[in-house]
Amino acid sequence: MSLRPLRPGDRIALVAPSGAVDPARLALGTDILRSWGLEVVVLPHVHDTHPTLPYLAGTDAHRAADLQAAWLDPDIAAVLCVRGGFGAHRMVDLLDWDAMRAVPPKLLIGFSDTTVLHEAVAQQLGTPTLYGPMSAAGVFTTDAPTAEHLRRTLFEPATTTVLGGPDAATLVPGRAHGVLMGGCASLLAADRGTPGARPSFAGGLLLLEDVNEQPYQLDRILTQLRRSGALEGVAGVALGSWDLCGPLDGVRAVMLDHFGDLGIPVVWELGFGHAPSAITVPLGVPATLDADAATLTLDAPVLTPSTDA
Repeated sequence: MSLRPLRPGDRIALVAPSGAVDPARLALGTDILRSWGLEVVVLPHVHDTHPTLPYLAGTDAHRAADLQAAWLDPDIAAVLCVRGGFGAHRMVDLLDWDAMRAVPPKLLIGFSDTTVLHEAVAQQLGTPTLYGPMSAAGVFTTDAPTAEHLRRTLFEPATTTVLGGPDAATLVPGRAHGVLMGGCASLLAADRGTPGARPSFAGGLLLLEDVNEQPYQLDRILTQLRRSGALEGVAGVALGSWDLCGPLDGVRAVMLDHFGDLGIPVVWELGFGHAPSAITVPLGVPATLDADAATLTLDAPVLTPSTDA
């Protein structure tokens, strides 16, 4: 079943599967969503803080319960994670995937720590998701183009089928076609060997970005992915932002060292991820990566109008 674009009046659920939430940022983000005509539903435990681990938004069971409740609610059109941080790995196995599979699919939106959930939804439900800004993240509330690109992706998806950024460039030339996969590199590496993790990204276009990981740490992360077999058969790689990851020349050198000998196209800085301004990129849909033009083009809009629209 395809997912339709959002419409004014739709209900969007806010969940906090990872880090504790700043109430002021949450309020700013909620105002933006309401300005789009959406009815915002804040799940019960979004404002919680874990009793002994203050970096978590409530207990694992409560964070999972909120996400599952939002997914199972037939009146919710989309589920938006309010922030990243850490915690999705702790609660993902508490979700009742059988129950979530039994209801019509809906859209999951988020980035960073939400990578864990994108991977789980892809493996368990086969539903496209959006690697995009979260409502209580600074970039959503402070950078208008970031919020606007998410809005257009949700409401006017035909306008966001060709993706790129002002700094996008060819790292390794060529063209490739495949299903979009990936997210935050360190989270993808941490997912290896866990229950339900995909065997590899074979045949896919792999999206990678990260924050606050120095070149030697990125080298370790990519080495883990490569040694685990995750990179075998990857069709192409689209790299996003590397904010606070040290000298970009060092990051580029690491990327070339790991991907330059694979004979696949690689694009540098496509414009998604942890950055002062970022685009929204779908996952789980087919696209063409043109490294020569430094663009990513979806085969079709990620959301398609329903017949009863």
